[in-house]
Amino acid sequence: MSLSRTTAAVLSAAMVATAIGSAPAVGSTTLRAPLETVIVAPDGSDSAAGTVEHPVRTVAEAVNRLPDGGRIQLRGGTYHQRVRLVDVTGITVEPYRSERPVLSGAGLTPTGTSALVEIADSRSVTVRGLDLKGYYSDELDVVPIGIWVHGHGRQITVSDNRVHHLGNTNGTLGSYDINAHGIAVYGDDPAAAIKRLTITGNRVHHLQLGASESVVVNGNVRHWAITKNKIHDNNNIGIDAIGYENTLTGPARWTNKNRARDGVIARNVVERIKSAGNPAYWEDGEWCNCADGIYVDGGTRIRIAKNVVRHNDIGVEIAAENARGSADHVTVVGNKITGSLFTGLATGGYCNGAEDCGGERTGRSHDNRFVRNHLRGNNRADDGSPEILIQYYAWGNVFAHNHVAVTSSGHDAYGTVDGDRQPAHRRPNVSDHNRFCVTGAAPSALRFGWRGHVYRGPVAFTHATGQDQRSRFARC
Repeated sequence: MSLSRTTAAVLSAAMVATAIGSAPAVGSTTLRAPLETVIVAPDGSDSAAGTVEHPVRTVAEAVNRLPDGGRIQLRGGTYHQRVRLVDVTGITVEPYRSERPVLSGAGLTPTGTSALVEIADSRSVTVRGLDLKGYYSDELDVVPIGIWVHGHGRQITVSDNRVHHLGNTNGTLGSYDINAHGIAVYGDDPAAAIKRLTITGNRVHHLQLGASESVVVNGNVRHWAITKNKIHDNNNIGIDAIGYENTLTGPARWTNKNRARDGVIARNVVERIKSAGNPAYWEDGEWCNCADGIYVDGGTRIRIAKNVVRHNDIGVEIAAENARGSADHVTVVGNKITGSLFTGLATGGYCNGAEDCGGERTGRSHDNRFVRNHLRGNNRADDGSPEILIQYYAWGNVFAHNHVAVTSSGHDAYGTVDGDRQPAHRRPNVSDHNRFCVTGAAPSALRFGWRGHVYRGPVAFTHATGQDQRSRFARC
């Protein structure tokens, strides 16, 4: 039996140590054989050796050859194939050196929910450096996805990929059965979470999403981080952390198991996320401008920090769409939120059961902190919406040390909904130590909505509500 140079070196070192009767010194590095690597190329053959000179053709064959884990390296070129990493451990899929592999959906037909890259019930898996595009469907109830993580798992990393120009192109106006995702993580196993998840350094753009999201964590997902991604030019939500949907059903539906939790959304750039032209959001003869840059819908214990969120319909929203749910213990800190079409920052349920909400109720927002954010030039539609909107069933939230520059003609800093349903026995929302400024007018022109009332000027607002007693008000 012949040995590779690396294997022979490892054995020689071990034999020398044995011959002189000594063990390795404490703190010394134990020599290990490198991870096995299988090379894939578009023009390879699945009967080949899997080397650089003789690559295999499909990622599926490479996975089969690595039952104990290893690296799958893709040569540059275009692959018309799906990648499935199901019940695997210790697999990394990446480019060969600096080459540029492309996974293309051209010629592939999505059915049900399917993805160009699928990771399920796996651990210690990394997918990095791939270009994914062209995975489209025009069928209702078919959900094309770029990268889809589901089931349970741990130590999953999705990094430095480009996911673009894919989605669902069905044109049925007002249909929420149009769905697609760029990167989607669904913890749909009630017995075990997806945890220690990292989504970082990806670029996700030009997606047709219908009623779904560009990047999402949903359900039983905990200890996760979405960082340093660039997400832009998509027709629905940029980043979403979701709870209380039917990702888990039965007894787990309304528990913390069915909530994205203990996560971080930080240092991302999210821009030009707009629902105008998205068929799913055609309402009452017009487009709903309601796509969030960053959204927490029913999630808990999440930190949203140092993101740049600009030129979206809504900048950042902390809310819960399900009436039995809440968004709580979320910290929104140090974000720059500018140029939103509707409002910069929103929190609370957006319906209270009134007729204009179809008789339905949405959930609650409580015990969240909004601190040290910079908001400027939001409400570009100039329709009277504010920089910060506090909606129904919102209590115990803190707004502090924010810099709010109001540029709309109505000079609206805070906004409120009519008939605010903050329960009387709950701790009130608190606002203080902020800096408000207004362009084109004196500070007395600022308007503040609070608990269903609108106040003109900071003196009337602070006197009537007791809020922002130590805040500053100025001309920008």
